[in-house]
Amino acid sequence: MTIHALIPCAGSGARMAGDLPKQYRVVAGAAIVAHTVRAFLHCKAVDHVYVVVQPGDAYARLVLGDDARVRIVPAGGVSRAASVVGGLDWLRATGASVDDWVLVHDAARCCVTPAAITQLVSACADDRVGGLLALPLPDTLKHADAEDRVGATLPREGLWLAQTPQMFRLGVLREALRVAPDVTDEASAMEAAGLRPLLVRGAASNFKVTYADDLEVAAAILGARNGA
Repeated sequence: MTIHALIPCAGSGARMAGDLPKQYRVVAGAAIVAHTVRAFLHCKAVDHVYVVVQPGDAYARLVLGDDARVRIVPAGGVSRAASVVGGLDWLRATGASVDDWVLVHDAARCCVTPAAITQLVSACADDRVGGLLALPLPDTLKHADAEDRVGATLPREGLWLAQTPQMFRLGVLREALRVAPDVTDEASAMEAAGLRPLLVRGAASNFKVTYADDLEVAAAILGARNGA
């Protein structure tokens, strides 16, 4: 089977101050997205890695180098979902089959491991829908009222934190995103299409770098893995 890794990398990172989008910030000696891409390159199941950027992006090639398995796709949109759709359309236009598997992964989840990617691929390869890495909710969940006070404590049983990669067939995912273009992840689009993605247990280290403090956590994880 053919497996494409599709990494939307077109966001502005508005929740993190700085001159560069967060995916290009340097952590543990390399740009965040470079760590992300490296994990997929070290996964034997992945055939190519496609990084979806805004047209005119001046940074991606500089930080990602010239590896032949990495292709930069200037099809980024105004939202994450739009960037994924742009990448899927580009894949189809360049010869990918609707039956190919696509692993969509956040550029800012730079601590993902090849082992976790392989685990997802193994779990979903024979599944009729596909699935995603996720983590059972470990903490007590509070619902806030209008004054940011606790309005209710919600039961956490059966609740999972969605992660990426999320693995689905190209054609089915593209159609699901056409029908539900405002979702925040691919699994939600598949759910809107009446499908039930498989939950594959991930790891807490596979978090999305969002705020300034996250840079220190990511640096510590990546530095420990690299022996720094």
